[in-house]
This record gives sequence, C-alpha cells and structure tokens, in this order.
Amino acid sequence: MDIWTLIGQVGAPIAAGLVMGAFIFIIMKQIMGGVVNQIGTLKGFCEMLVTRIKTMNNDIIRLDTSVSSALELTPDLDRIARAENFVEDGKLDVRRD
Repeated sequence: MDIWTLIGQVGAPIAAGLVMGAFIFIIMKQIMGGVVNQIGTLKGFCEMLVTRIKTMNNDIIRLDTSVSSALELTPDLDRIARAENFVEDGKLDVRRD
C-alpha cells in the first residue's frame, strides 16, 4: 500500500497518527529490550555477591573456630549451629572446615 493511498483513504491526521504510533512502538520495544538485558546483568551480579557473602561467612566461622582453639577458648557453638550450609550450583556444601 502506498503512503498516498493511505492518506487518501483515512485522511492526513489519522495517517500521521498511525505512523507516529508505529514509531513509538518501535522505540519503546528497543528501550525495553535494553532495560531487560541490563536487569539480567544486575541480577547476575547480585547472585555472585550473595555467593561471596555466604563463602565469607563460612570462612569467618572457620577462622573464629581456629582462633578460639589456638587461644584455648570455647568456640561459640550457637553461632556455628546457626550458620547456613553453603549452596552453589545446586549442590549443598556441608564441609565443616
């Protein structure tokens, strides 16, 4: 269909509105695609940070236990018992280093 035929059938304002609507739709689709990619990237960063925090928590508990043992102090067993088991890639890490 030719642009002049469209204008002749529906009128100039309606044809202009259709063209602007199509333009806005294309632009919004492109913007939303970029936003979704950025959200996916940020989600990956957050998951990596959570993994690091859990690893650091286990390391701190291990260091606290080692220092308590070296100083011949009783380790905080309640804190050790409250610690979550570390899960990475769907595998439960139950090591008690």
